[in-house]
Amino acid sequence: MKDIVNIYIDRIFKGNCIDEMKKMPSESVDMVFADPPYFMQTDGVLRRTDGTKFSGVEDRWDKFSDFAEYDKFTTEWLSECRRVMKKDASIWVIGSFQNIYRLGYIMQNMGFWILNDVIWSKPNAVPNFGGTRFQNSHETLLWCAKTKDAKYSFNYKTMKYLNNGKQEKSVWNIGICIGHERLKDENGNKVHSTQKPEKLLYKVIMSSTKPGDVILDPFFGTGTTGAMAKATGRHFIGFEMEEKYIKYAQKRIESINPVIDDITNLKLEVKPPKVSMSRLLEFGYLRPGQKLYSKDKSKEVVITASGHVSDGKEELSIHKMSAKMLGLMNHNGWDYFWVENKGEGLMPLNSLRYKYQKERGEGQE
Repeated sequence: MKDIVNIYIDRIFKGNCIDEMKKMPSESVDMVFADPPYFMQTDGVLRRTDGTKFSGVEDRWDKFSDFAEYDKFTTEWLSECRRVMKKDASIWVIGSFQNIYRLGYIMQNMGFWILNDVIWSKPNAVPNFGGTRFQNSHETLLWCAKTKDAKYSFNYKTMKYLNNGKQEKSVWNIGICIGHERLKDENGNKVHSTQKPEKLLYKVIMSSTKPGDVILDPFFGTGTTGAMAKATGRHFIGFEMEEKYIKYAQKRIESINPVIDDITNLKLEVKPPKVSMSRLLEFGYLRPGQKLYSKDKSKEVVITASGHVSDGKEELSIHKMSAKMLGLMNHNGWDYFWVENKGEGLMPLNSLRYKYQKERGEGQE
């Protein structure tokens, strides 16, 4: 790890990513985000309906003679990514219909374990100018663990919070990079033809990394990965062949001011103290006969001496009782019930576990 810190951390290296990754020590990065050439296979000039030329992906780095050459290139860079990934690291690879199936096939053959295919749905996607096909309005991200048994990072509670309290789904509606976010050169032209939106990389990073993790981007481009890594308190390593992209990426990353808060620090992922209802009763944080309420106080139960609660009909655990009141099979009673304490008003029942831990220095039963 010392070699990584001293040589690679938070730097962009100019060169072919395959050659550059070979210089890195094995099992040294926590996550990989790869936005490789898509091998778009477009011929001729693309024109809008008004006859003007559309500047798509015409860059030389996207040109390959055939699928065999593309597959060889893909196998080589993925092999090096796999080597430098820690045993519990994960990798995100993005592509479109031209290449994503080839990427997935090669990755599975290598032993990567696909966790999800995430659809990046673009509400402002470029139309099909010829009207000969459906508008291509999405790209696919393959999220994979290094092996089937890897203990990869997934920040479920954080992603649920960022999704307005709902379980995050595998379809992400994010507009393509436009406006002030789109990097332009001195002539007003796009610096990079496939610049990814920052919101996309923010979700990737927040879902599958921890603070201080090292994220490798072998196709760094104009540095969206690096910018979002810095913004969230993570580190990056970037490889890029084009000097122009590196110049703009460095300037962009230097302008980023990190936002380090409870969300980026994954405070929501910290497990609450393990303190039982009976322990709270034993030490006077609750008492038999005391009432617990739903948040809106429309439902109430009474605490029994055993640490269960009664609604006048049944005596159940707080979990089974909250599930009963919500008409569910299971539910976390610590999240459902609220308690009224003198001088403190109505407070979440779960807060008493934290109070117990703070005052008694105990969090395990």
